[in-house]
Formats: sequence, structure tokens, C-alpha cells
Amino acid sequence: MKAARMLLECLQANGVQYVFGIPAGSVNAIFNELYDMPEITPIVSKHEGAASYMAAAYAKYTNGLSVAIGCSGPGATNLVTGAANAMREHLPVLFITGAVPVNTQGLNASQELDVAPIFAPVTKYSVLVNDANELQDELMKAMEIALSGVPGPVHIAIPIDVQHEMIDVKSHSYIVAKQQHVPDSEGIERVAKQLAERNSGIIFVGQGARNSVNAVMELAEMLNWPIVTTPQAKGYIPQNHSLVKGVFGFAGHAKASELIAEGEGDVLLVLGSSLGETATNNYNGNLAKDRYVIQFDYDETVFNRKYPVDEPMLGDIDVCLPMLVEKLKDLGFTRKAHELIEVDNLLENPDEFNTRNVFAKIQAAVPASTRYTIDIGEFMSYVIHTMKVYDTDTYNINVHFGAMGTGIGSAIGSKLADPERPVVCITGDGCFFMHGMEILTAKEYNLPILFVVMNNARLGMVYHGHSLQFKRTHPTFEQEAVDISAMAAAMNIPSVRVEKLEDLTEEVLQDLMNNNGPALLEVALVDPNIPPMGDRVKFLSSFGK
Repeated sequence: MKAARMLLECLQANGVQYVFGIPAGSVNAIFNELYDMPEITPIVSKHEGAASYMAAAYAKYTNGLSVAIGCSGPGATNLVTGAANAMREHLPVLFITGAVPVNTQGLNASQELDVAPIFAPVTKYSVLVNDANELQDELMKAMEIALSGVPGPVHIAIPIDVQHEMIDVKSHSYIVAKQQHVPDSEGIERVAKQLAERNSGIIFVGQGARNSVNAVMELAEMLNWPIVTTPQAKGYIPQNHSLVKGVFGFAGHAKASELIAEGEGDVLLVLGSSLGETATNNYNGNLAKDRYVIQFDYDETVFNRKYPVDEPMLGDIDVCLPMLVEKLKDLGFTRKAHELIEVDNLLENPDEFNTRNVFAKIQAAVPASTRYTIDIGEFMSYVIHTMKVYDTDTYNINVHFGAMGTGIGSAIGSKLADPERPVVCITGDGCFFMHGMEILTAKEYNLPILFVVMNNARLGMVYHGHSLQFKRTHPTFEQEAVDISAMAAAMNIPSVRVEKLEDLTEEVLQDLMNNNGPALLEVALVDPNIPPMGDRVKFLSSFGK
């Protein structure tokens, strides 16, 4: 069997249905084998970087392995940012790159670059395989590393001649089992007793709790403790529950900040947050002040990074929380009924053409189950601060790594992973000019995604940040106004450009959502309001003094 064929059969056996990337000479053997393997569909993107974001979102929403592929040299380096993004998000993405033939290495061959060391700092494992007989073992090893412990990306570089070689496939199984990280039962019992002995606390929910929302709610209702989420975890829990107090951290809510600042709660119970900068409002000292800190996470390196942790608990959240709930039941705790509250939809100046009102109109017209993939820009702070949460797992916000253009690729990966769920990508003109051509990828694969482009003809986050920090902005932060809807129309993609609020009607939005492929809504708006960025500017302003 050809090595390339073995590679694809291994991927198929482990549930891989798509490979995201761009075909090229140094990976042509792999793409050639795909002709005869209809079980795996190549999603050919317009840029490898965007392909890596698609693969990351697909891994996130399938809870399984995903694959991104690129050629040697520039194709590989285009994938590196996506690998760093997947590393930060703990997503098991296998990055496959081509390499020049073994006997030309070091001879300045076309597109030659030793990329294994480049991927090493942003993956859990990175290797160049020069011997075809070692490829199966290295592939199985890489997939196991990607899925074990703290999930994360891995990378294999395969020379083109190695891909074509005939090999003997080993008899051992192709399947790599995903292993759960089971916590120490005595530790769970110890935590349960601590919670029982203390009168009050705050449940601080991070992105690691995404697959454990029901258990989080059961725990909160048993303890009758308020819930605060990080920006990354916005959208996990519908906000009509009386215990939900909103987002703390970047672009967060006053209720959550007051809860933290005023010293309520004897305990800070951290579920799946590494307590980084954006989650803690620039490492706010009030978060753990005079509180007993209990932190659950599957990554032991997050304990005691910035905040002292009294009780670290290592394990997968979706395993830990049911165990904790059972221990609390043994101690006499029961789940208490909590009322559902009406979500406040009142708007200040509802007729004003501003970002907040635009988002409110969009939400009113699309299904409550819609998942929003959010790009990086000033609009992101409005999403975190003002958009509502009506259903579980409704926002994909990448505040941590903050790569512009991630939201566009993430929309495609999300739709492929969860085809029945409506998807709306919210992006800006700056992000669109990086990866906006992926709307054509969505068209080529008939993916019904609504791309909302907030076009203010400037790098809005940079513009406002400099205005607030330095009291001036460089003229290059503003860009020539471009009709992005006309660009979409040139690709035969349904598009609408709105320049005033009354043009953004429910009928317009429904028409854009009800297509067999993507559609684009361009909102031409220069919002004079200062985005709700919280203390981000204060944090940056503390430097250089």
C-alpha cells in the first residue's frame, strides 16, 4: 500500500471526514489518493491560514480529531498561526505538511524549509518523517498525543517521495482512543466537604466547561451560587437563568464586576478557566481576594500561575462535575428550583444607527439556536457586552489568541461539524480583507452561512485603543471605503449593504438566511461610541510610564 493511502485510511478509521487545506506539488500524493476515497472530503480553502481555523472549529464542535494540510515552505508557514491558535484553544488538530524529496534536502530545493522546528513551539509534537516505514508509527503517535492529556495540535512533515513509497501496513489497529482524565475521587470528596462547610461562593465558568453546561447548572442550583463566565465562555449558559450574572473580564458586565469587587462569596470555584488576562480583567486582584480558591482543569500548569489556588483539582470537567454533584447529594444537597427571568431587550436610543442596535436587530430576526462565530475587532466587544444568550453554546469567541480572520474560517468549520445549526459570522472589514475570500469556499460547498461584515473603513479596535491611550491616531488606521457587498455580488453570492438602521429589516435578514449557500450582509457604519472594552486600555496605558 502507498504510504499516502495508509495515511488517509488511518485518518478515516479515526473519524476524519474532511481535510482542510490547499493541494500542491509536495502533497499531491495525498490528494491523488482522495480521488478513490469518497469518505474523506477535501475542503479546499483560499488560504492555508483560513483552513487551519476551519479545522480548529471542526475539532471543537465534533470533539474529535481534525486535519489541516499544506505544502512545504510557504504553505506550511501559513498554517503556523493556526497551529498556535489551536494550541491556545487545546484543540486536537493534525497539521500535515509536505516536504521536499529526502535526497534533495539541504540542496535549496523549491519551497524547501525545515518546518518541524518551526511547528515545535506551537504544537504538542512536531516531526519530519524521512522513512516511509516509520510513517504509520509516527502518525499513530501524533494522533494519540493530540487526543491525550490536554488536547492540542500536532504536526507531521512528509517528503513527497515518502508519500509515494509502498509500505507494509502493520497489523495493529488504526484506531486511537481518546482517553478521559479522571480526577482523584478523594480530592472530589474533599472539595465537596469544603463547599458544604462554606456559606457562599461564586462559580467562575471558563471555556473548559463547554461540554458540561448541564452539570454546571445542577451544581449551581444545588449550591445556590451565582455564575460568572469568562468572555470565551459567553454563550454557554442562557442568560434567562436567575443565577447567571454575566461576563467578567474583557468587555464584561457591571453585575459580574460588582459581584467580584464587593467581596461576595467565601469561595471562588473556577471551572475550566486558566485565569488569563482577558478572563480576569487584566489580572484583577479582587477575584481571589479573601476567597478560598478551588480550580478544576485538565491542565495542571494553570494552577497557581497568577492566583494562589487552595484546592487544585486535575481532571476533565465533564468527568469531575458529575462526581462532585454525587458527593454533594451524599452530603444532603438537593437541586433547588430557580425561576427563569425575562431577558432585557430594552435599548438606549433604539433608533440610533449604532453597533449595539444592529446586533439587536440581527438577533431578533435569526433563530435563537444560531451559533455566532466572532472575529477580532471593536465589534467583538459589543458582542460580548450586549448580545443576548438564548441557547447553549451560541458564541465562538477567540479572545485568547486574537487572530484576525479566525471567525470567518470558524464559521465554515462550525457549519460542517454541526450542519443543522444556523451559523452567523460577525466580522469586520479589516478581518475580511485578510480571509474574506473564504466566503467563496462556503459557496463552493453550499454552506448556508450569513457573513455579517461591520465595515467602518478603519481598524476600529486599534483606532479606539490609540485614541483612548495616546489621545491621537495615525491616519493609516483608517482605510479607503470599499463596497464589500459588491465584491460578494461579483462572486454570485447574495448580498445586501445597509447604510441606515431602517434598511436592516427582518425581511432582509430572513432572505439572507434562507439560501442554499452563503450570504453577506455589509453594515456600512462608523460608530462614534467608545466600544465597551472594559479596562483593556487602562492595562495598556500602564506601560511606558
